[in-house]
Amino acid sequence: MRRTITAMTLCAGAVLLLTGCGSAEPKPAPEGGKQQPQPAASKDQGQGPAPAPAAGGGSKHEVTLEVGGTGRTAVMYSGIGSGFEPQTLPWSKSGTAELTAAEQKVGYLVNVVPGTVTGADGKLQQAPCTIKVDGKVVAQSDGVTHTKGCSYTIK
Repeated sequence: MRRTITAMTLCAGAVLLLTGCGSAEPKPAPEGGKQQPQPAASKDQGQGPAPAPAAGGGSKHEVTLEVGGTGRTAVMYSGIGSGFEPQTLPWSKSGTAELTAAEQKVGYLVNVVPGTVTGADGKLQQAPCTIKVDGKVVAQSDGVTHTKGCSYTIK
């Protein structure tokens, strides 16, 4: 009987410890750590000159992710925020990626992976995608010959 109670107590304690492991709020990054990209102003607002690099060698880049086609599909993206949600096509998301000095050396990955859409031939194919950095197209996929989505490392 004593062994049963001891085993049940140990199991209950383990469950409590495991349950509590994922519930803590993440701590803010230490000063000088990686900065999260900030959303850019919407296209209908006036934009002034590009901001100066942040102290410590930061570099800012305007990033635009686009997925073409019609209908709805899931879109996974990262680099200017992140998400994986069903979207109505065509879809785009713009934001600012601010690179630290270390990220300027090793690179900062942005990517978009669109889901499937019905092609002109009636078959499913990946939706086409494009990544623009500072207004220049840096990655593009037609969804037929290149089916891995779009990714680009900003340096």
